[in-house]
Amino acid sequence: MRLPAQFAMPMLAGVLHAAGVAWPVKWMLDYGQPQWALQLLSMALLAGAVLGASSARQAALRTWVFTTVYLGCTFGWLFTAMHTYGGMPAPLAALAEWLLAGLLAVYFALAGGLWWRLAQRGAFSGAILFGLLWMMAELARGTWLTGFGWGAGGYAHIDGPLSFFAPLLGSYGIGAVAAFIGMAVAQAGMRVMGRRAPAGIRPSGTAALLTALALLFVPALTPVAWNQWTRDAGTFSVTLLQGGIAQDEKFEQSSGVPQALQWYEAQLLSASSDLVVAPETAVPLLPQELPDGYWERLSIGLRTHGHAAIFGMPLGDSQQGYTNSVIGLMPGQTQIQRYDKHHLVPFGEFIPPLFRWFTNLMHIPLGDFNRGPLGQASFELPGQRLAVHICYEDLFGEELATRFIDPSNAPTALVNVSNLAWFGDGLAINQHLSIARMRALEFGLPVLRATNTGATAIIAHTGVVQSQLPYGPAGILQGKVQGRAGLTPFAWWAARWGLWPLWLMALATLAWTALARRRHD
Repeated sequence: MRLPAQFAMPMLAGVLHAAGVAWPVKWMLDYGQPQWALQLLSMALLAGAVLGASSARQAALRTWVFTTVYLGCTFGWLFTAMHTYGGMPAPLAALAEWLLAGLLAVYFALAGGLWWRLAQRGAFSGAILFGLLWMMAELARGTWLTGFGWGAGGYAHIDGPLSFFAPLLGSYGIGAVAAFIGMAVAQAGMRVMGRRAPAGIRPSGTAALLTALALLFVPALTPVAWNQWTRDAGTFSVTLLQGGIAQDEKFEQSSGVPQALQWYEAQLLSASSDLVVAPETAVPLLPQELPDGYWERLSIGLRTHGHAAIFGMPLGDSQQGYTNSVIGLMPGQTQIQRYDKHHLVPFGEFIPPLFRWFTNLMHIPLGDFNRGPLGQASFELPGQRLAVHICYEDLFGEELATRFIDPSNAPTALVNVSNLAWFGDGLAINQHLSIARMRALEFGLPVLRATNTGATAIIAHTGVVQSQLPYGPAGILQGKVQGRAGLTPFAWWAARWGLWPLWLMALATLAWTALARRRHD
């Protein structure tokens, strides 16, 4: 009985953390929406469990249990992708999902165990050290081995007070702040209850708790204008297309392919806005495979209809290789603008070495693409520059930041084209919308999302969803978008140094703490 008892709190905290990133219950609260208070509560419960551990090993194990549960619940949609649409046997799909969660949780287990050891007689507040170690684990998960930072704690705070720090520190910085608050609250609660930390661990003082409270309440008292880093760059009208093509039919030559070709051609040509955007692989065939006359009708028609069009389609051939690409056609211009996806999805868009056996268990067409270069040029719209990216590329804010290295050519809006039909109508759609909203906050730019089945939406530079189509069926979303000029602090430093400032800040603190502990030993 002792083994389950010591893991009860970390498991509960893990479930709460997943619910904080995207609420999973449809009959209460807002389904799929982030709940920042739950995320902070989960971090406080985890911090309490780690603080109460009797050894570094126990602290690491409790942290691993917490993170495995939290990531396993957050990644539930992977089962749908692998089993329902990929054809993988259900037991193997479930095992693969939870194995991924458990492997990624190792980063956090190391952080939990290291905190317990270094917090003994450390020179820094235990809460500061915990926040920075937690951030390092998130950074490792989000960047190493292609990176998969989906569901990180920062995304729970797009509607909360900590969103204030998005244009300053980015989502990883918010995660560090949230972890700091969780540990400060846990240590304050321990003192109130009269409990003692394990020998050698010096609890954070009153200053840490007061700082945590200030981080929560000061943003609410700060004038909004003080945190506005970009300015109006003009307004344009947009039409976003959502084809609603079922994933199991999307690449079927007798059903989904002709349906997509006919529907998207009609909508692309008939739109009356300045810009029309269709989702990833809206045109699901290579140019050389298109029906006779299709490309001519589409390209000539768009150039003469007086509006710009952006849509996804695969490009390439068997000799040069294939790319998951986006095409931009502008009125009056013969030159085609093009974007090739840079950050490819493992197993879906490229096959890691030694893992072809895994992809053979799934039925995914065009599963091995060439990678486009980093920092590709924005699409030029009169008076606007559009930073186009594909699907989960918006998970990597540091890669999008490379578009901002030259302020004079920095984007004025972000455009994401996606196909999330692989994941059904579950939480993946809501989680991805939260990711896009975080990028809007980080860069101070509007985000346009055109998807196959959702979430097709117009997001303001403040991270607020202005308008959105229902999930699933075909639809057309029209609206006005205000482009924004200028750079947020995050866009400025991430464009130049990526995430290294966060890494160096954490590593410097870690080194200082280790040195101080050695002096006390």
